[in-house]
Amino acid sequence: MKKLISILTLASLLMVSSCKKDFIEILPQSTVTIDVLYKSDKDFQDAVIGTYVALRTQYANMWQFGDIRGDDAWIQISNQPTTMAVDVFSINSSDALLRNTWTNYYVVINLANNILTRIENADSAIVVNKDRYIGEAKFLRAIAYFDMVRIFGDVQMITKPQTVDETLKTPRTDVATVYSEVIVKDLIDAASKLPLVYKGTEIGRVTNGAAKAILGKVYLTLKDFPKAEAVLQELTTTPYTYALLTNYNDLFNYTKNEHHSEYIFDIEYEEGLGNCGSIFTNNFMPNVTPLLSYYGIVGGFNESMSPTRTFVELWQTGDKRKDVSVQGNGYCCGTWKNPTTGVVTNFSSSTSQSYTMKYVTPVATNGDSRANWKVIRYADVLLMLAESLNENGKTDAAILPLNLVRTRAGLTGYSVLTQSQARDNIATERRFELFFEGHRWFDLVRTGKALDACANVGMKDYMTIFPVPLNQIQVMNNATLFPQNAGYN
Repeated sequence: MKKLISILTLASLLMVSSCKKDFIEILPQSTVTIDVLYKSDKDFQDAVIGTYVALRTQYANMWQFGDIRGDDAWIQISNQPTTMAVDVFSINSSDALLRNTWTNYYVVINLANNILTRIENADSAIVVNKDRYIGEAKFLRAIAYFDMVRIFGDVQMITKPQTVDETLKTPRTDVATVYSEVIVKDLIDAASKLPLVYKGTEIGRVTNGAAKAILGKVYLTLKDFPKAEAVLQELTTTPYTYALLTNYNDLFNYTKNEHHSEYIFDIEYEEGLGNCGSIFTNNFMPNVTPLLSYYGIVGGFNESMSPTRTFVELWQTGDKRKDVSVQGNGYCCGTWKNPTTGVVTNFSSSTSQSYTMKYVTPVATNGDSRANWKVIRYADVLLMLAESLNENGKTDAAILPLNLVRTRAGLTGYSVLTQSQARDNIATERRFELFFEGHRWFDLVRTGKALDACANVGMKDYMTIFPVPLNQIQVMNNATLFPQNAGYN
């Protein structure tokens, strides 16, 4: 699948059309070229692959929304204005990050809409994987909308191909409606149509378990804890075979199979195929030449994100996750010891003093890493299940999945906890288990702790969402239909 989705086919190239003024990528409702493409099973497979590719483009920046915005990651070297602005809550609505994010997600949404519209009347005898393609398209549309409402709040709810004129008349829809009418419904339908597993080159496509895992996260975000508990509990039982890896570090060992028992859904990247690799390895490395040389990382460093000094100091002694999660102390001047020669290199004061090893793998060309982005894995499911059980008044039952994650990390499990203690401990465990994987900011927001955690770096109470891109406001030119988010005017 890594290689499969790395080939942006003719179909997906033709479907991703650009429009005036950087507006939402809208497809014509009926063109000969596009209609011809939607005939065979392979045509629809190619279209679905193109939608995965579009999502992959957006997820290259998910760390800015999920990690940098939170309290455990920061940009220590002030050489990237956008990332710094995200970090200190000063990002402007005209910033390209927001503009591109809005566009990228609507590319995914519109590609999915075209698939779903055209596959509806397709002959199942010809399009033999019809149900599966519907499930994949609905999953991809749902996750795009889920990310969008968490980033921007109210968005335009577009569920079928539209002309530009139609889109100009489409208002922003309130978050609750987007959840109920698109996100939840799409994920439920996707789960009913997707297989449990894939084989061969198709491994990496979205599964039934992935749809249910994201649905569980959606219910948790909506504070519908009974439904979250039910769907997440399913994933711990037969016929699902998910299990934690024995060694946490193996999650980030890219010489091994990334589609293991803990894998549920990744954004897939592959090196050496031309613009198909990820940027994460180069993005998060400090400017320390011997370190880069030792790990075979060509193309340099970007120092885009580092663990904060406070977070580095929070780790418990004996936590087996620490070495791969954080290196360095965050203060000048750190050191790096070559594991082979024992030679120590001092970090200069002008470089990041802490970094993560989670995305470290040899890179032959800058920005062409094989490291995937882990959207959701089984440890996340266990911690969400623990949270749901606890919020449903089943604290004793919540301790079991919490302890599975905790003891894998080499820490002593909990025995008796109050509901309040369990709530705090689950949040803490998520903080360490999922560090640098795009979860911290969204966890802070959904639990109501964002302002307490980030007020000291510039957050105001309305900044739980980002401003809507200025170019969208200008193109719509209708404050009633399409207003800016409160506080950002």
